[in-house]
Amino acid sequence: MEWLNYVVFSLMGLGILFTVIRFVLGPKLSDRVVSLDTFNMIVIGVIAILALVFESSLYLDIAIVYAVLAFLETVVFARYLEGKDNGNS
Repeated sequence: MEWLNYVVFSLMGLGILFTVIRFVLGPKLSDRVVSLDTFNMIVIGVIAILALVFESSLYLDIAIVYAVLAFLETVVFARYLEGKDNGNS
C-alpha cells in the first residue's frame, strides 16, 4: 500500500499549493487569515500521516502542540481583525 502514501501526500501537497495561492492572492486580510488556518490544518494532517507512516507517536505529540499554537495564532489574528474593523488599532 505504498502507492496510497504517494496519493495522500500528493493531494495534501496540492491542498497546500492552493492555500498558498489564496494567501498570496487573497484580496482581503480575512481571506489570508482563513488560508493560513487551512494551511495549518493541512500541516497537522501531514504530521499525523507521518506518524502513521513512521509508526512513531512522537509525531502525534508534535501535531498536538502545533495544533494548539495554530489555534492561538488564529485567535490572535481574529482579534486583530476585529480591532481593525472597529477603528481601535
